[in-house]
Amino acid sequence: MLVLVINCGSSSVKYDLIQTTDEMGVCRGVVERIGAVTSIVKHEPAGRESSKDTKVIANHSEALQEIMNFLLSSDNEIISDISDIKAVGHRVVHGGEMFKDSVLIDDVVKEAIEQAFDLAPLHNPPNLKGIEAAQDRLPDIPHVAVFDTAFHHSLPPHAYLYGIPNRLYRRHKIRRYGFHGTSHYFVSRQYYKLRKKSKSKTNVITCHLGNGASISAIKGGESIDTSMGFTPLSGMVMGTRSGDLDPSILFYIVEKEELQLNSLHAMLNRHSGLLGISGYASDMRDLISEAKNGDRRCQQAIDVFCYQIKKYIGSYMGVMNGCDAVIFTAGIGENSPLVRKKALEQMDHLGIEIDEQKNNELVPGKTERISTDASKVDVMVIPTNEELVIAIDAAKIASASDQSPWV
Repeated sequence: MLVLVINCGSSSVKYDLIQTTDEMGVCRGVVERIGAVTSIVKHEPAGRESSKDTKVIANHSEALQEIMNFLLSSDNEIISDISDIKAVGHRVVHGGEMFKDSVLIDDVVKEAIEQAFDLAPLHNPPNLKGIEAAQDRLPDIPHVAVFDTAFHHSLPPHAYLYGIPNRLYRRHKIRRYGFHGTSHYFVSRQYYKLRKKSKSKTNVITCHLGNGASISAIKGGESIDTSMGFTPLSGMVMGTRSGDLDPSILFYIVEKEELQLNSLHAMLNRHSGLLGISGYASDMRDLISEAKNGDRRCQQAIDVFCYQIKKYIGSYMGVMNGCDAVIFTAGIGENSPLVRKKALEQMDHLGIEIDEQKNNELVPGKTERISTDASKVDVMVIPTNEELVIAIDAAKIASASDQSPWV
């Protein structure tokens, strides 16, 4: 089945056209800087030369039309008619407590996504905007919402409850939800297949490390704990997000800096994390480059990031009484040998030994075991493919089938 996967940001629309029958990508691309003076449009047809252009694109609806024009162009020979696309899968970051699985989108679902705006103010509003724009441009095709939070609905109460009055959970559903669920799900399933492991008897720790970062403990195929919480702001230090803080710090900052709440929100989400610590950049590649040149604050940012990975891995090994594998994925996890090395050094007492040669020589985009033969725990680098998970879920629901290779 040919499925169009859409991931909308506040000023961008990313897309992937995927043939789920053979799990192959047909075309992918992005429209960036929507609403700016000029927008950037990129298309990457599989096996052919990519293109990049600048255009005036005012909103998400126009961005979707630009994507469809490219896919339908006779010059590109990607699809001949809109009806070739059998389903549209939408990434939605926060599903709250209502959505434990992917769902066919209707007015009730859209209303529920809107009700979760406060839970993911940077993500859910553009996600819904993208859904409405896509439904406007593709009205006769099933649209499916796939939620980042869904995989983590298996968390037990002792992992998702916070130490606040229980009435706040009952009234407002304040609890740990977790995110990057499609990524944690995908790489864990890939590990079971690659190493021929029984899902029910295998424990893995998955490290999704990118500009947004989260770590999950997956026991018997189910997420039992994860670093992100009520929102994607919590957990470990990220590119521009603070991660976990002593709550009293927020009151202290408001008092000392005389900040308004919206300014505090912006500081924690956009000006903290690696960027805040280093005072230089949020991109790990830039930090590593400057640290090599002797920049102390950039080195501190790297050290904090890697130390927190180590802490989560150690704590989740305690929660699960050991693990079979530690898996690295996403931009930093897949591409930074230094981060993988620093995060796992001096963990041999926990059965983790990394092979430095394999780690350093790993080709980006390749799946590889980078632990030594003597290591009791597999250390794996597995490229994530969240778009494929979304496409397969969308195809399953659109065809009203209960069968899925990701079960």
